[in-house]
Parts: sequence; C-alpha cells; structure tokens
Amino acid sequence: MTLRLISAVAAVALMAAAGPAGAETPHPCAADAVDHARKLLAFHFGESDLSMSVDDTAKLVGTVKALQGKGHFDVLEVMGYIYKGEYRMHFIYAQIPGDCVLMGQEILETSDPY
Repeated sequence: MTLRLISAVAAVALMAAAGPAGAETPHPCAADAVDHARKLLAFHFGESDLSMSVDDTAKLVGTVKALQGKGHFDVLEVMGYIYKGEYRMHFIYAQIPGDCVLMGQEILETSDPY
C-alpha cells in the first residue's frame, strides 16, 4: 500500500468514528419547547381519556424575521400525539443569548382533510 492510500483509509476511519454526519447540539430552548408542547396539547384538548404524548426532542426548523425591527426568531418543532392524531407544533423564540423568550406558537394537525 502506498502512503497516500494509507492516509485516505485512516481519514475515512477517523470520520466514521466521529459519529453520524450532521449531529448537532440541541438548541438552548429545546427543553422549554417540549415543556410548552405538553401544555399546548393539554390546552387544546382539555382533560381527556385519550392518551396524549409529546416527543422529547425539539428540532430547529428555521428562522423567521421579526414583525418589527431587524431581528429574527428561531422556530423549534415538536411533534405531539393524541389517540390517532398527530400534531406539529412550532414554537418561536427570540434570538437572545442565555434567554428563552417565547414569542409565538402554532399547532397543526398533520392529517389530510381531502
């Protein structure tokens, strides 16, 4: 084997050992978004005999421009489930380092009504 081939094999092995590509650290407000997701589902559906659950992770799905000023907000997505229904919830946080300031939220059922 040539030195160049050995170096290439070593580089591939090192990258494979580093873990999956795109593994990111969670957003600083991810736990807050999951907590708000449980509250939002309970608010919309009240006390119910149906089983309710929420994913324990929130993923950053993008940013949106603030309605006033030049700032942007982070949009975190959490999935929730009630009986056979699946709900996508977005939580919109101000980009303030060290703070989780919730600026808005939305909930949509992921079914096809047509």
